[in-house]
Parts: sequence; structure tokens; C-alpha cells
Amino acid sequence: MDNNPAPAASDTVPLIDIHRIMQAIPHRYPLLLIDRIVDLVRNESAIGVKNVTVNENFFQGHFPGHPVMPGVLIIEAMAQTAAVLVVETLGPEAAGRVVYFMSVEGAKFRRPVTPGDQLRIHCVKQQNRRNVWKFHAIARVDGVAVAEATYAAMIMDRAADMS
Repeated sequence: MDNNPAPAASDTVPLIDIHRIMQAIPHRYPLLLIDRIVDLVRNESAIGVKNVTVNENFFQGHFPGHPVMPGVLIIEAMAQTAAVLVVETLGPEAAGRVVYFMSVEGAKFRRPVTPGDQLRIHCVKQQNRRNVWKFHAIARVDGVAVAEATYAAMIMDRAADMS
């Protein structure tokens, strides 16, 4: 028997468009790497979407004649999905704060991501203690896992010094 109750309707956000993403996180072109969130359950999980096109600036050098999305940018898209989850979970408490990527563990890359692919990033919160949050994400293309990682982030005031 499942002891976890189903999320309340108020905890579920079915779609977050690019405008709301840009309100939630400070990233902009060329480093805004998610196009929408198609499902979010506050304090639990989110599914981010990145439509990979041949027009991405990184394909000019990675690799000419054989375009492959850099793994580090897939990890960044995972972190951005998690950042939106944090901001949506905290609500007004997140105003004036930013989510900083802290660490990554167990990153695995299973197959190349190329132009025309749509990354669906399934991000699950594992824990949070005060202002540090830990997540696990799996990026999929057409339902097939292409990358996964466990990572941590810290939410801080925008003006705070990390030193």
C-alpha cells in the first residue's frame, strides 16, 4: 500500500511556458536551455522540455559536420528544470533569490543528443535541508534515457557573495 498521498491539485502545475520560466530563473540566450515545463508537482518533481535545433550556437564547434549537444549543457538543462521546481515550490519566498548549481554526481551519458531531438528532463527532488536541495534527473529522447545525474543546488539572495 502506498503511504504517499496524491498531490493536491494546488500542488500540480500542468504547464509553465517560456515567459514564466524567464520570470523564475535569470538565464537568457544562449544559456537558457529549457523551453517549457510540461508537468510540475511542487516540492516533488518537474518535467522540463528542450527542443534541440540545428540553430543552437554550440553546434558550430561541437562538432562541425557531426553536431552533438555537449553533455555539460544537458546537465545544465537538468539544473534549470530543478531551479524552476525550487522557485515554484517556494512561491513568493523565492522573490529576489537565485538557485545556484553546487555539485553533480554520477553523471552518465548514454547516447548523443542531436538536432531534431526533444529532451524531456524528468527531475525528482530527493531532499532539501534549509537552502540546499538535491535532485536526480533523467533526460530522455523519444522515451529512451540519454543522460542522468544526481546534483545539488543552493538558493541564495541574488546579492549574496558565495565566498
